[in-house]
Amino acid sequence: MKNIFTTKKLCRAGIAAALYVVLTWALGSFAYGPIQIRPAEALCILPLFFPETVPALWIGCMLANLLSMYGVYDIFLGSLATLLAALLTYGTGVLIKNHALRAAIGGFWPVIANAFIIPAVWILAQMPDVVYWYEFGVMALNEALWVYVLGVPLYIAVLNMRKRGVRVFCNDEKVN
Repeated sequence: MKNIFTTKKLCRAGIAAALYVVLTWALGSFAYGPIQIRPAEALCILPLFFPETVPALWIGCMLANLLSMYGVYDIFLGSLATLLAALLTYGTGVLIKNHALRAAIGGFWPVIANAFIIPAVWILAQMPDVVYWYEFGVMALNEALWVYVLGVPLYIAVLNMRKRGVRVFCNDEKVN
């Protein structure tokens, strides 16, 4: 049986989770709320290459949301949005091999998952003056900024490193 928990994969997952937390916490309160400055969302593109980043992003988001002013709703529902997006992004990476299409569709999932779920978090946390569909649009634009403006260059960088055979970016099987 193939070992799915290699040292390389566990390290990669740990680094992805830690980066998500550090990049979020470094921005303090700016990383939470209707206009989020959360460059860690660019990491949501990684499941296109590495399945181990699916739980890593979920755990990283959950830990990052411990500082959220929206409490338990953001810790669990906000992180659930990241888990759902990461699973769908991973599935996209498995099904689609064209890199441009893969990055475009893979980036769509974090945008749509956060746009649907995060405004509900704010409503549940009784944030005043939340209009769901308005916040949906704002969150979609905000998430698209981080996923596409930072995530696509990250995708290209990882792809180039894999093509060059940089071992830390390659899986043990064939590079795609």
